[in-house]
Amino acid sequence: MDSYKNPLEERYSSAEMLYNFSPQNKFKNWRKLWIALAEIQKDLGLEISDDQISQLKEQAENIDFAKAAEYEKKFRHDVMAHVHTYGDSAPLAKGIIHLGATSAFVGDNTDLIQIRDGLLLIRKQLVNVIKNLSDFAIQYKDLPTLGFTHYQPAQLTTVGKRATLWLQSLILDFEELEFFLETLRFRGVKGTTGTAASFLELFNGDYSKVKHLDKELSKRFGFDKVFGVSGQTYDRKIDAKVVSLLSNIAQSAHKFTNDLRLLQNLKEIEEPFEKNQIGSSAMAYKRNPMRSERIGALAKFVISLSTSSAMVASTQWFERTLDDSANKRLTIPQAFLAVDAILLIWNNIMNGIVVYENRIHKHIMEELPFMATEYIIMEEVKAGGDRQEIHETIRVHSMEASKKVKIEGKENDLIDRIMNDDTLKMDKSKIMEVLDPKNFIGFAPVQTQEFIENEVRPILNKYSGLIGLEADLKV
Repeated sequence: MDSYKNPLEERYSSAEMLYNFSPQNKFKNWRKLWIALAEIQKDLGLEISDDQISQLKEQAENIDFAKAAEYEKKFRHDVMAHVHTYGDSAPLAKGIIHLGATSAFVGDNTDLIQIRDGLLLIRKQLVNVIKNLSDFAIQYKDLPTLGFTHYQPAQLTTVGKRATLWLQSLILDFEELEFFLETLRFRGVKGTTGTAASFLELFNGDYSKVKHLDKELSKRFGFDKVFGVSGQTYDRKIDAKVVSLLSNIAQSAHKFTNDLRLLQNLKEIEEPFEKNQIGSSAMAYKRNPMRSERIGALAKFVISLSTSSAMVASTQWFERTLDDSANKRLTIPQAFLAVDAILLIWNNIMNGIVVYENRIHKHIMEELPFMATEYIIMEEVKAGGDRQEIHETIRVHSMEASKKVKIEGKENDLIDRIMNDDTLKMDKSKIMEVLDPKNFIGFAPVQTQEFIENEVRPILNKYSGLIGLEADLKV
């Protein structure tokens, strides 16, 4: 406990995402790439023996990290450190490891594998959040609630319809994620400046063999698309784009938690609060929305990282510079780990979210009389009244009722005032009929149902195998 630990590892992120960006997974992929390179080179006629490849495979997971660290301190080069470490454990193949390749062959291709696999984990998390939100939206599609514009009471909506707004943001993010995965390219085999000059020598000028090596190796690692051209590295726009995508997911999550924290202050909807959970070390009664606040904190971090990757992409020189490396080591894994944690927490919230219907109704009835005044004016005109005179009468009553609420702290008595005003001719029973909140929610229920059926259900049907996720928090 005497050195810094990354909170994403200790407190927040899932074991699956932590493994994806672990040294073990990273360097196993390096060795898989070296094995595939040697196998395809052998198939294309280079003098590489079956025994050499067999030894590479036998030693693929025997990674001596301590020895690699010693070599790196000596060489100041991580790839060559691992080439020598691998060669020491597979001496027969030492001379053909990394043959014709540059550092970016293992480094960049592994980065792309981790980005793809990380997004597949994110997709699973997203599908489950979408499922939980859609269930919530359908459950409460008919429950009226105050709508807010400028955080001031506005026309009514429903609890379920509001949830579709959170869903809509996530659907946009999901579509972007799907497009990214569909178009993601592998770096493949390109050489030191992207010209494949070293492979030109190895294959005696046979460009068709170099192209086969490039495509076959990419296919073996699950990539149908491969960059047609590159410098030494893949285009760093990929990093900027993926962190931007992760930032967009974080933005959607932050919007949800902002709304939930405001609703929790109103005591209308609350995130889960466990039996032994403590809200405040001083104020024993408090039920702080710590899950939502944690999402907000992590989301701000992810959003800030998008600037970092954009700066890296925009300042690369010619075929490559190394001022991307340290930044990538920090930014890419941590953006994934943080979004993984955000979605884990979001699923945890949705699994135990609480809706207080009576409290919601109370807030509606505090504001609904004001909203009903336009209807009352119209009905009075139909009964033969003068529109301008009625408007003035209702305005005066509204101002007096507002004073009762704001200055005296009393209940809204506008309807009682109108009911007791003998100058108004409207049938008093109609006034009570109009005060049913469901008269003020427009098409919210049907809009909710249609949105779920038309835009959400196809995603859930396509990825039904991903639904079902443990969302327990570490802390």
